[in-house]
Amino acid sequence: MAREQVKCLIIGSGPAGYTAAIYASRANLNPVMYQGDQPGGQLTITNDVENFPGYPEGVVGPQMMMDLQKQAARFGTDIRTGYVTSVTLDKNGGKHLAVVDGKHEVEADTVIISTGASAKWLGLESEQRLNGKGVSACAVCDGFFYRKQDVVVVGGGDTAAEEATYLANLANKVYLLVRREEMRASKIMQKRVDNAANLEVLWNTETVEVVGDEEVTGVKVRNNVTGEESVIDATGFFVAIGHKPNTDIFKGQLDMDENGYLITAADSTATNIPGVFAAGDAQDHIYRQAVTAAGTGCMAALESERYLAAKEVELS
Repeated sequence: MAREQVKCLIIGSGPAGYTAAIYASRANLNPVMYQGDQPGGQLTITNDVENFPGYPEGVVGPQMMMDLQKQAARFGTDIRTGYVTSVTLDKNGGKHLAVVDGKHEVEADTVIISTGASAKWLGLESEQRLNGKGVSACAVCDGFFYRKQDVVVVGGGDTAAEEATYLANLANKVYLLVRREEMRASKIMQKRVDNAANLEVLWNTETVEVVGDEEVTGVKVRNNVTGEESVIDATGFFVAIGHKPNTDIFKGQLDMDENGYLITAADSTATNIPGVFAAGDAQDHIYRQAVTAAGTGCMAALESERYLAAKEVELS
């Protein structure tokens, strides 16, 4: 199997990957990008994006990703369809090896990881059918569209508490569905939930079905103690049971936290291996926004450029 040699390999796309590609291309790093199994990332399944700078009228997620892809291609990024199935990273900062689709080998001087994270879902057919039509996994992204409306949030951890209290500032009424008789959220987050006057917690409650044909009109729930079922009238259904970073192929090589998010140096996108950088939701479990992902993509490209320049000086 012949190995292809590249200066900069970008694994994954989305706002982080495409922004990294734009900056890396303009720095003459001739980046090669493999888009992964969801080209464009999570925004390709997001209908309306109104909080990304430069789109005063808003933009649909897929169009925004197409715009970013065209911009990266314009500066010379080699954008490819493919999925990196394994990586072997050199701990000493030498050549890093990636295998694409189990058959093509790429050896890179620097690697930018922008594989993102995937929202965890309940696994309901109705949840997937109405995704983007009232079903969301990001209150900060979509809460604006549910001002003065009734919404439902599912989850019992800090994420759910944060999403529910955020929505309480916008919505008319927020119902928080918790499967158990207590929350896993931290005490301070539970206190915020308790202090929100228009937020009602429904304990021991599970989702049976998201109701609606073309858009969400309600949520069918079941009390898992009494077995009683009922329907909550609502126009928004927010799933807040966490995200899973797409970082499995880096386990055992890169430092990551207990949930799999890549750990980077302070004020940097550098990982524990020289020449390997991480941007976007693969290393960010706090903000998870398109604009912050784009910012770290820029950082990763600039750091890749500086890393290669420093190596050239060492070798000269």
